[in-house]
Amino acid sequence: MSNLPILSLLETRVVGVLVEKQHTVPDTYPLTLNSLVSGCNQKTSRDPVIEASEAEVQAVIDHLKALSLVVESSGGRVMRYAHNAGKVLNVPGQSVAILAVLFLRGPQTPGELRINTDRLHKFGDISAVEGFLDELAERGFVRQLARQPGSREARWAHLLSGESAIPAAAATAESSQPARDGDSLTAGELAAIKANVDHLQAEVASLKETVARLCKELGVPPLS
Repeated sequence: MSNLPILSLLETRVVGVLVEKQHTVPDTYPLTLNSLVSGCNQKTSRDPVIEASEAEVQAVIDHLKALSLVVESSGGRVMRYAHNAGKVLNVPGQSVAILAVLFLRGPQTPGELRINTDRLHKFGDISAVEGFLDELAERGFVRQLARQPGSREARWAHLLSGESAIPAAAATAESSQPARDGDSLTAGELAAIKANVDHLQAEVASLKETVARLCKELGVPPLS
């Protein structure tokens, strides 16, 4: 385990958002404070959903800067922020992607992690995810939770916020049903796919609005 102090939910959320947006919106990364607040309070792909104020996020940024987890750049008219998680934790990009998803979404199965890290890093298969989870576990960054009833896979949780931050139900749940055979997706994996679809649909709707506005400004007929 690193020498980092225990991080709060908002601190891990800020780091997770910076990792996520580095890959999903590279043109606007590093992020402004306003963009970072919006990412922290995002309603999709977040568990739990929070409502952090600009002042709260700024205070967290200042603390994370002191820990070297966040770096500041002054390009342009406003300050922008980037993460430094891989270097500080001394882990590869694949592990940073896994930790970011755990920061943003809470405990996940390897199957859910493979789906939810897809835009951050494309893992070839679940065994690749499990390999990096095992390495992170050896470092004390994550641990496997008890398998939930009816689940084929056990979930994993990050430990950068300490053991006490893991929901009690997740930490103590024991399987009362045998694991299902076959290659069918679990309910958690299906939920993760649905969340990704919802997120993509929201992005498409936003892009359509932007195109419609540009067409209006340019005086050209809107796209059908």
